[in-house]
Amino acid sequence: MAERVKNMRDALIQAGIGEINAHGVTGFSIRRVAEACGVSCAAPYKHFKDKREFIAAIIDYVNEQWRLRQQEVLAQTEGLRQQIVEVSVNYIRFLMEKPYYRAILMLKDEEFDNIYHKMRGHLSSRSQQLEADFFAVAGMDPPTQKRKLFLVRALIFGAIFMFDTGELEYNEDTMEMIRYNIDREFDLP
Repeated sequence: MAERVKNMRDALIQAGIGEINAHGVTGFSIRRVAEACGVSCAAPYKHFKDKREFIAAIIDYVNEQWRLRQQEVLAQTEGLRQQIVEVSVNYIRFLMEKPYYRAILMLKDEEFDNIYHKMRGHLSSRSQQLEADFFAVAGMDPPTQKRKLFLVRALIFGAIFMFDTGELEYNEDTMEMIRYNIDREFDLP
């Protein structure tokens, strides 16, 4: 019985991700989510107290998916710098393989209050810690750190945008070029 409940909760979360992609937080409808799952409009309330808790569960779910992916990358990669590079490259892969998560991660909505923003921020907390550790070891001053973070994030989100628009082809050669450029950024003053 507990497995069936978990499966329904997961199905509701997946449908909720689709609902946010289609309608944003403001237009989020628990009724439409229930309909998408083929359950009564009361069924989601067995798993989530209200809309806020439901959206929080969706954000937690996406955070957990990325956390698991980061763990895999970090377990396979040695050295602080290489870990930062590989986590960055794999964040691109993660968002390209699961584009529907982007609506959750990049959500700008009036109802997306500080609680949701803070929860979403946990997504990058491990990367931020790796970067802080690297900068401390490298002895980089705050202005240099800020510039490097900006450039690495610009490479990540610029690549995703260019993949989406067709300006870059999403393949291993392009990912290797991106990896090279992210890594190179840590060589530059």
